[in-house]
Amino acid sequence: MVIHMRHTRAHTGNRRSHHALRANTIVTDKETGAQHLRHRVSLETGTYRGKQIIDVAKKALKKVKKTS
Repeated sequence: MVIHMRHTRAHTGNRRSHHALRANTIVTDKETGAQHLRHRVSLETGTYRGKQIIDVAKKALKKVKKTS
C-alpha cells in the first residue's frame, strides 16, 4: 500500500477528532451526599451501589497505628 507523503488539513483534522479529552463525571451519593467518581467506591463512606464495601473507620485507625 502506498504511503501518502502529504495530508490535507481535513485529513489531519479527521484523525485528531478522536484526541479530545472529556472531564471526569462526578456523581453524588443519594444517601450521604458524598461525591465520588462513577463506578468507584466512595472513599468518604466506603459504600458502592448501596452496599458497604470498605470499613473507613477501621482503615483510618490502622493508618494511625502505622504512623505512630
